[in-house]
Amino acid sequence: MVVQKGKHSHLSRRLKICGITRLEDALLASECGADAIGFVFYDKSPRYIHPENAEKIIQALPPFLTTVGLFVNPTQNEIDDTLAVCSLDIIQLHGDESADFCASQKRRVIKALPVSEPKDLMRITAYDCTVLLDAKAPSGVYGGTGSSFDWGMLSGITHDFSLILAGGIDVNNVVDAKQIQGFYALDVSSGVESAKGIKDKQKLKELCEKFCD
Repeated sequence: MVVQKGKHSHLSRRLKICGITRLEDALLASECGADAIGFVFYDKSPRYIHPENAEKIIQALPPFLTTVGLFVNPTQNEIDDTLAVCSLDIIQLHGDESADFCASQKRRVIKALPVSEPKDLMRITAYDCTVLLDAKAPSGVYGGTGSSFDWGMLSGITHDFSLILAGGIDVNNVVDAKQIQGFYALDVSSGVESAKGIKDKQKLKELCEKFCD
């Protein structure tokens, strides 16, 4: 269990739909009640989107929808170049980035950590920012696998900052995921897709309905 100095209390969970590559998917996510959408700027991902194309989507979005840019082991120049053309609210660092690198960013940061066993959770304390817990993927793969980890190990978990749960969340387990205590938000990507980077309208609607119920 990770011990914190002060506990955050959240009256309701938030929902992020990640891996957005099309405007229609972004608009549908917003219409269905998602609080945030994510763009993947890791060029080895099948969900990669060019920053200029992401910005075109962002400019067409309704207000108050949070936009998140996902990077994997980027250089600072790569982040800065993306931010120069893409108006992101939050940076999600999904690789092996250090706590110092996260702390040096000019945007709010979500640090993703891979989890497969309880000892992985101890890494949370190193980061003074929001932490996203995702299922540990095979070497060289960073999320988006549709796999989940044993959520039973999350009992009593806490952090000085918000926690986000990811990994294999879909229409079949979103209700269970939402009920895990201590988490501010859920992050969903492959669980609402018909193909990698293409959201399935029915899956997205059904998941959002179950999430918001």
